[in-house]
Amino acid sequence: MSEFWSFLVEHLELFFTYTAFANFTIGHAVMILIGLVFIYLAIFKEYEPMLLVPIGFGILIGNVPFFPGLQIGIYEEGSVLNYLYFGVMKGIYPPLIFLGIGAMTDFSALISNPKLMLIGAAAQFGIFGAYIAALALGFLPEQAGAIAIIGGADGPTAIFLSSKLAPELMGAIAISAYSYMALVPVIQPPIMRLLTTSKERLIRMKPPRVVSRNEKIMFPIVGLLLTTFIVPSGLPLLGMLFFGNLLKESGVTKRLADTAKGSLIDIVTILIGLTVGASTQATTFLTGKSIGIFAIGAISFVIATTAGVLFTKFFNLFLKEGNKINPLIGNSGVSAVPDSARVSQVVGLEYDKTNHLLMHAMGPNVAGVIGSAIAAGVLLSFLG
Repeated sequence: MSEFWSFLVEHLELFFTYTAFANFTIGHAVMILIGLVFIYLAIFKEYEPMLLVPIGFGILIGNVPFFPGLQIGIYEEGSVLNYLYFGVMKGIYPPLIFLGIGAMTDFSALISNPKLMLIGAAAQFGIFGAYIAALALGFLPEQAGAIAIIGGADGPTAIFLSSKLAPELMGAIAISAYSYMALVPVIQPPIMRLLTTSKERLIRMKPPRVVSRNEKIMFPIVGLLLTTFIVPSGLPLLGMLFFGNLLKESGVTKRLADTAKGSLIDIVTILIGLTVGASTQATTFLTGKSIGIFAIGAISFVIATTAGVLFTKFFNLFLKEGNKINPLIGNSGVSAVPDSARVSQVVGLEYDKTNHLLMHAMGPNVAGVIGSAIAAGVLLSFLG
């Protein structure tokens, strides 16, 4: 009988070593709590639910502790999660996301008023401000470049660039970028109100002109050649963005456009969100560098929003009455499409219920998408 009990105890102890309870740490508890917060914000506050639900649940998956060597962790070679994470590590998923974005984006506001592109360009100051901050905190130039792209509030671009320059920081960079994208409606309005006067908030912009079908077809072709001849390193992102837009605007590839902006982008969003979330294993994620990346992300986001609004105010000094731009759309140069443009609309309606800024804000918003991809290409050219 004693042999039986010793056998039973021995095997129960062995079984316990393979449970999550035996490998649980405070770090796992912290990350699980963060995952639950993401899920709460997505479901009950409706902050970017399409992103935060997969990421939040991925954080839960990635922080169930396990005995090493079972080939179930995302960093364990041969595991299922590791295979799914391959698309993140090699930068495969982001261009597919850009294909879908291109297929669902209407560039008419930008085509009808090309000067709005300058606002999108001004907002990219957040990227270069973050680069300087990251260098000041002691990050290597390659790491600083990957961190800097958070300032564009563009998750796919952040993943693409970090996969090339600093794969060891990808989890923190991606989570930071997507977190600030989700918090656009919280962070931007106070900055917009602080930097504008009551008179400026009431500026009415001329309705955008009607853009012809030929112009819409030519835009992705000209846009591709113009941007990629200047920054060839941005070809994977810019090429897919403009290709997706041509599928949409050509009028003869509706099925392909519907697939790109529908089932394809949904599948890739699920995979990228879940695996990025799972990559935040406490043992590799909870470091001083991760905290620094989050701090830099906040700073860069504030700089980008501020630069967009202040540049619009400066630009108005050179525009005649009747042609001035409402500086409340300056925030939309941050490429969180279409959330930052929606914030312009919401804040504008607070001061004039009949002044709809959404269509105008979409110009710098889509310009910001192009701008962040170009900035990523520039950083990759110099640091890759």
